[in-house]
Amino acid sequence: MYTGYFAKLSTYVRVGLIPISICGKAPDWYQGLQYKKFAPKWSFFNEWKNGTEHKGDNDYYIEHFNSEVLDKLNFEFEKSELKRLTDNQLDRIILICYEKPEDFCHRHLIADWFNKHNLECKEYILK
Repeated sequence: MYTGYFAKLSTYVRVGLIPISICGKAPDWYQGLQYKKFAPKWSFFNEWKNGTEHKGDNDYYIEHFNSEVLDKLNFEFEKSELKRLTDNQLDRIILICYEKPEDFCHRHLIADWFNKHNLECKEYILK
């Protein structure tokens, strides 16, 4: 399984990956699969993005993403849902959102979560 971002969507599709949006709101032009259970909650995302007290505070974001999103998920169930969405093709999934690979992004937290459960998930590196 991989992670990536919308700007490279056509490349991912061209090499045979199956994109799944994991953000709260995908771009209007995006017509592919979505899995909103992996999206950040608006309250902490907005505080991190635009707030006064925690704007740009990645530790705040990580704490809330873990407690409000990842801690509420069941790994085996989420894995089975992704299998169902892709006809059992976990190795071809690329979880996508907006940020560039080097930028802070919840997809990296999700990749860590999968890796901790012994399901390899890494950023897709364009060749």
